[in-house]
Amino acid sequence: MASFQFSGQTKFYSGKVRDVYTIGDNWLVMVASDRISAFDVILPRPIPFKGQVLNQIAAYMLEATRDICPNWLLSTPAPNVSVGKRCVPFRIEMVVRGNCTGHAWRTYQSGKRELCGVALPEGLKENDFFPSPIITPSTKAEAGHDEDISREQIIATGLASEEEFSVLEKYALQLFERGKQIAAKQGLILVDTKYEFGKIGDTIYLMDEVHTPDSSRYFYADGFEKRQAAGERQLQLSKEFVREWLIANNFMGKEGQTVPAMSDDWVNTISNRYIELYEKVIGRKFLPEPLSESETRERIEQSIAGLK
Repeated sequence: MASFQFSGQTKFYSGKVRDVYTIGDNWLVMVASDRISAFDVILPRPIPFKGQVLNQIAAYMLEATRDICPNWLLSTPAPNVSVGKRCVPFRIEMVVRGNCTGHAWRTYQSGKRELCGVALPEGLKENDFFPSPIITPSTKAEAGHDEDISREQIIATGLASEEEFSVLEKYALQLFERGKQIAAKQGLILVDTKYEFGKIGDTIYLMDEVHTPDSSRYFYADGFEKRQAAGERQLQLSKEFVREWLIANNFMGKEGQTVPAMSDDWVNTISNRYIELYEKVIGRKFLPEPLSESETRERIEQSIAGLK
């Protein structure tokens, strides 16, 4: 989708997945594209309906967690578009992990027993639950790879004050608990996820997407314990299968590596997996709503006009 130019627009930023338009000083229009990224690299082909899936799951989850903390969302004028408040972002991601999976497991398997300053217990197998969820923050890189960072480093470098970090920590754990409850009702386990926060004045707001397949990992709850006991792979709904495919094709985003070609069948498989996650997490049938660029623009302009 081409970039737009809106009345009152003061800034435009194109991220890995989202295009963000600043309107005046106080508002953002966030367009979730069909781009897909892994290992901090945008893959060469878009995934049909991915933007709609991400945007609609995020909107659902932001509404379902509004009692925990303020969030930025005001409206969703188009299937892949959100309009909301502009916040000054913290340059960190609050990553919450309930299970020893993915990056946490790779760290653990290497022999390390600390991640982002958090001690990891002995005797864990891949995908085991931690005794309680842990927070393993990362830096929010403008370009390139995000980096692990500890609570102490965040405070020491001024990325957040001790008081601010305490609030971020509290919100992140409460949001994760709510996400687990929502997932459990759908027969899923919320394994890990990330949250981004910002400020308007002295108030901290939840920003961006929440509990989507781009920001979260889910396991199927049915049979989880049996698979763990047998040492079998867990059935999961997340973007991890894309990362695993890339790793199998010798790509991890490192210098000199080439992104493998994506066939039509593989693109459709990814799209179907995203739709499956939408239907499983939300508990509703996915209804594709393809809009032309002109229709999308018109809906956004109407939403912006309502802000003034």
